Amino acid sequence: MVTVNKLISNIRTTEIDSVSGNIIAEYNKSDWSGDAHLTGIFDLLKPASESLTKAINRIKAESDLEEKDEQRDSKVRAVHYLIMGYLHHPDETINSAAQTVDAVFEHYGVDIVSESYSTESSLIESLLIEFAKEDLQTAIAALPGLSDLIDGLSAAQTAFGEAQLLFEEEKAKEGTEENATKIKKEVTTIINDKLVVYLRAMVQVDETKYGELTGTVAQIIDDMNVIVKKRRKTSEPSVAATE
Repeated sequence: MVTVNKLISNIRTTEIDSVSGNIIAEYNKSDWSGDAHLTGIFDLLKPASESLTKAINRIKAESDLEEKDEQRDSKVRAVHYLIMGYLHHPDETINSAAQTVDAVFEHYGVDIVSESYSTESSLIESLLIEFAKEDLQTAIAALPGLSDLIDGLSAAQTAFGEAQLLFEEEKAKEGTEENATKIKKEVTTIINDKLVVYLRAMVQVDETKYGELTGTVAQIIDDMNVIVKKRRKTSEPSVAATE
């Protein structure tokens, strides 16, 4: 007889998302329309799992956006520090070129990295337009390494813009749905307190009908519990996964 354990409680949000997706995929392989109780459980699990996936995607998009912002900030600072260094260069040609470029950069200032996402984007794009003007190209070319840094800033700004668009798209998809942590608890409760409990009972009543689904669900859960147990710093009582 198949033993169906419950998911360990400290499972990660992305992990429960994977588990629920795999369980739903297994359920969808067969026609369970004749079991009103089981279909009712999955009528709860499916939308909750979908909401969790959307919430995770938004979190990932937000994290990527923050990373891209940090990258473009570092490029702005690099341009600033390189120009500042050349302002103290003993060579008159380089010093003069640095003053020309600095006069443009200082109109924006390194503090643009502290502005809001949208304001910083606008200022960086404006700065890049200034740097691209023909009368500034000679001065930029006279400062070794600056052209490459400006190209890097341009690339970082483009990458940020793409990440911001993705983030806004994910936010629009999520709408007013609950946050990922709350949905994670809901999905875990449906699996542990409804699905597992039901399958435990039904596999004893009709193993032929419920054995395959129960066995696969049990394996999906056990595989994830192994991953969670390996990650935990302190062991929990064995009943945590089987109560």
